[in-house]
Amino acid sequence: MCGRYVSTRSPEDLVQLFRVTDWRTEERLAPSWNVAPTDEVWAVLERTGRGDEDTAAAAGRQLRPLRWGLVPPWAKDVKVGARMINARVETVHEKPAFRREFLKHRCLLPADGFYEWQQEKDPATGKPRKQPYFIHPEDGQVMALAGLYAYWRDRSVQHDDEPGAWLVTCTIITTEATDAAGRVHPRMPLALTEDHYDAWLDPHHHDPDHLRALLSRPADGHLDARPVSPAVNSVRNNGPELLEG
Repeated sequence: MCGRYVSTRSPEDLVQLFRVTDWRTEERLAPSWNVAPTDEVWAVLERTGRGDEDTAAAAGRQLRPLRWGLVPPWAKDVKVGARMINARVETVHEKPAFRREFLKHRCLLPADGFYEWQQEKDPATGKPRKQPYFIHPEDGQVMALAGLYAYWRDRSVQHDDEPGAWLVTCTIITTEATDAAGRVHPRMPLALTEDHYDAWLDPHHHDPDHLRALLSRPADGHLDARPVSPAVNSVRNNGPELLEG
C-alpha cells in the first residue's frame, strides 16, 4: 500500500510542471514531508463544463486540494474514506467503490516520493522494529501518482451551493512493487509518465484496458530507497528532518 508520502512542490511549480490552466491562487497547502490519510493534498484533474461530461467539450486542467481517502458518492459517512486511501490496479475497474471513478474521475497526485516500512531488528535492543524508508526517483523529479477522485454530497447541508455541501476526495492506485520499492514492501503506487498525462486526465476517455495500459512504475523503476528517521512513524511530526537517516 501507499499510506504516507512527501509533497513539497509549490503550487506555482506544479502549475508549470503539469500545464495547469485553472488554479485559484487563494488555495494553498503547506509543503508536507509526512502526508497522511485524510490530509488535504494537491491533485491535477480535468473537468468539462457542467452537463458536458459525455460530450466532446474542451476540458480545463485544474490544480486543486482534495482530501486523501476516497468517499464514494453512495457512502453514508465520510469515515469510510480512511479505509480507501489505495485502489489496487488489478481490481480498480471492477470494485463498486472505484469503477465509476476509474472511467470518469481520474487525477494525478504530485509527490516527491513515498514511505514504506520494513520489519528489522533494532541493533541496540535486539527487538523487532519497523524501519521507515523513503522511496523516490533517483533523478529527484516529481512523481505523478495515478489517482481517482469522487464527489460526496453532505445531506446535512440543505443546498448544493452552500459551503460544505460537497466533499471531494481521492485515492492512489497501487500495484505489485518492483526494484527498490519491492525490497521494502510488496505494494507500491503507480504513476504516469509525462507523455501519458493527457490521455489519463481526459474525462472523455472511457476504455478501461487502454487506461490501465497507461500506468507504469514511478520513474520507470529507477527508484532509490533509503532509511529515514523513525519520527515519520507519527503523523504529528513534519519537516525536512524526517528524510534524515
